[in-house]
Amino acid sequence: MTVGADPATPSPRRRDARRNRELLVAAAHEVFTEQGLEAPLDVIARRAGVGNATLYRHFPSRATLIDAVFHDQLTGTMAVGDRVRSAPDAWTGLNEYLGAVFGTLAVDRGTNDLMTTHVRGVDVLEDVHEHNRRTVDFLLGRGRDEGTVRADVTTEDVLFALAALGRAVPALTSATAPDAWRRPLSLLLDSLRPPGPTTTPPPPLPGPALTAGQLEEVLAELGPHRAARG
Repeated sequence: MTVGADPATPSPRRRDARRNRELLVAAAHEVFTEQGLEAPLDVIARRAGVGNATLYRHFPSRATLIDAVFHDQLTGTMAVGDRVRSAPDAWTGLNEYLGAVFGTLAVDRGTNDLMTTHVRGVDVLEDVHEHNRRTVDFLLGRGRDEGTVRADVTTEDVLFALAALGRAVPALTSATAPDAWRRPLSLLLDSLRPPGPTTTPPPPLPGPALTAGQLEEVLAELGPHRAARG
């Protein structure tokens, strides 16, 4: 160490490394948002103004880069889930939670890929998927107890329907309006309500419900959005 140097002050090399990392994270968020999680990594490096070697020195895999880019946003989703569990009633909580999630899915293709498929190797994503499942499961159970959710719907039923709808949201909003997702989401939520006292009860849901393992396999088969060409 140079005599007289302040050990608390990072060296020029360390400052450059930290700046390059910040540039890469910012560029990756932009590119993933625009093109999805399969966007070429060299595009990210060029947008950050660094070489590919610098990118791989900071992020040896795509998964580590994804984790760095979306960690705060994904933990924010879990915070919303924690908050809505104490909503005045389950229906209010479910509407608030799904509204917050879909508002993000509509504008950020990277987050859409993460939340509607099963991308392996992203540490925080595993926590988010499990937290999301617990939140939906809790609200559905509470809704059944309160009489606002039909008795035969399962958590896997709802998670699959939400994933399928979520995949379509970016195309829907780009072709129509930023909040166009609210209409199909409202229709989906209405399908969860039990019949009223003067309505004809709906027929039983066909077929067996998906298991948690089957749902994971289906989401893996969907795969991430393909990167835009050009």
